[in-house]
Amino acid sequence: MAKIVRVELLMVDLVPKVKRVDAIQSFVSQETPIVRITDADGVVGTGYSYTIGTGGFSVMELLKRTLAPALIGREALEIEKIWRDLLFLTHATSVGAITSIALAAIDTALWDLKCRALGQPLHLLAGGAQSAIPLYTTEGGWLHLETAALVDDAIKAKADGFGGCKLKVGRPIHEDVKRIGAVREAVGDGFEIFTDANQKFNVDEAIRRARAYEPLDLGWFEEPLTADDIEGHVRLSAHTSLPIAVGESLYSALHFREYLERHACSIVQVDVGRIGGITPWLKVAHMAEAFNIAVCPHFLMELHVALCCAVPNARWVEYIPQLDTITEQGMTIRDGKAIPSPHTGLGIAWDFSAIAAMTVDGSHTIII
Repeated sequence: MAKIVRVELLMVDLVPKVKRVDAIQSFVSQETPIVRITDADGVVGTGYSYTIGTGGFSVMELLKRTLAPALIGREALEIEKIWRDLLFLTHATSVGAITSIALAAIDTALWDLKCRALGQPLHLLAGGAQSAIPLYTTEGGWLHLETAALVDDAIKAKADGFGGCKLKVGRPIHEDVKRIGAVREAVGDGFEIFTDANQKFNVDEAIRRARAYEPLDLGWFEEPLTADDIEGHVRLSAHTSLPIAVGESLYSALHFREYLERHACSIVQVDVGRIGGITPWLKVAHMAEAFNIAVCPHFLMELHVALCCAVPNARWVEYIPQLDTITEQGMTIRDGKAIPSPHTGLGIAWDFSAIAAMTVDGSHTIII
């Protein structure tokens, strides 16, 4: 093993390539903290996480002032121990989004370093359960788009080999039903349509909408309620045949445990950038497997493809291009499926020249 001797911190701000509007917000910025960790043997691991428009500098300050200095001198391969020690170090701000996002940037960097030190790609080192994962697309299903645009995108996605698409919901109920119905008529049976409310509704409205959506044969109803309303999700799950999907707004494995134990969801959408990294992501995925629940993670497709291929119960990867401007090569897609990279590390081909040019002023720090 080799000790950590250097930590580099920076942040880039990625502007979405298309307009993204859902039931509660519009995405105009994606702050992306990046962490590079070097061990005494000269092996470098690169990790990252993200925010949607706000909080990036808070994450960077937590990394700079508290978390990164605590890495110096630690054994780089003791990832589980480091993760737990850092969680305890920040116990006054845990569980919470800022802390989990910061931990995720470090933890993914440590996993990248481990894979590189051992000469293995992440999907094999973390489990090697699958060789490819089906893709569904979200980029053409945003709430501001008119019905014709939704239909055109779904038809194109199906022609390109994608297995499904996601439609944002949150317009008046009759409009949502009409929009979903138009897409279903266009793509026919055998093509999945997922819906996402982005925590818009209360439980009574969610039950009403679920009943209206049921005849349209949906793959799932995502984030119908606020993430902390577990009792509401229990009620909703008991009142609908639609699979209920949750997870992108949960920041602890214990929260997933409660959802699973109470049968409050039937799809787990654990997000590596929000749960605190690869270490807790794998715990949640295996816990879901014990409940015979599928994992269909939120966002971060470039990283989630490897993690999904590491576990047996992953079902879908969400197609939202995120890193094109700071990578030299995109995710491999074949016959509508995401293929994990065979190269060592996370499988992300970073373009460090582009990253340097896009680094947000005041965010670059080196700790030795």
